Amino acid sequence: MASSDATLAGFLESGRSIRVGILLFPEVEVLDFAGPFEVFSVAARMARRRRPEAPPAFEVATVAVRAEPVAARHGLQVLPRYGFADAPRFDLLIVPGGVVTQPLQDPVTLQWVAHAAAAATLTASVCTGAFVLARLGLLDGRTVTTHWEDIEDLRTAFPALRVVDSVPFVDEGALLTSAGISAGIVMSLHLVGRILGEDLARATARQMQYDWEPQPR
Repeated sequence: MASSDATLAGFLESGRSIRVGILLFPEVEVLDFAGPFEVFSVAARMARRRRPEAPPAFEVATVAVRAEPVAARHGLQVLPRYGFADAPRFDLLIVPGGVVTQPLQDPVTLQWVAHAAAAATLTASVCTGAFVLARLGLLDGRTVTTHWEDIEDLRTAFPALRVVDSVPFVDEGALLTSAGISAGIVMSLHLVGRILGEDLARATARQMQYDWEPQPR
């Protein structure tokens, strides 16, 4: 088990949940944030069945500039649990994609993501969320991926990255990037398996009726 995974698993042994924070912003792709939200929420429920005396394995929350409705892709209105001002420190930060114009151009959002990633044990992006992490220099020199449609744009915009395609996600230890939309579910199940074991990840996928097999790191 990697040291980061041991750290997160240790939180449960010490009596507290692993805090998962998922960024929201205007035009965020719905499944980019909802897929991971579902995976970690269901994983917490499956873990509770096995150890009802333990704290929930994952405490999942959404966060945006303010705790006010955010218009996601296709007009879906989402109410984040936290605004930046009152968000707790997250152990696992997830930056979804979509139309990332607002987060890339908003200094407040970029500053919060930078601070949240520095405080987190693990940071992951889904789809074009990789552009946000790359904009902050968090992916420099790393192997990464994004939505197939945005591979060349990511390579051009950030030549310091090794951008690969045709993979569901890239696991670089404390930093992960996934391909587009539903690939965030695959990556999230992978993280459940990394942190709390493949059996729980399989139980989570089965509960979600999602066809999943572990991917090599």
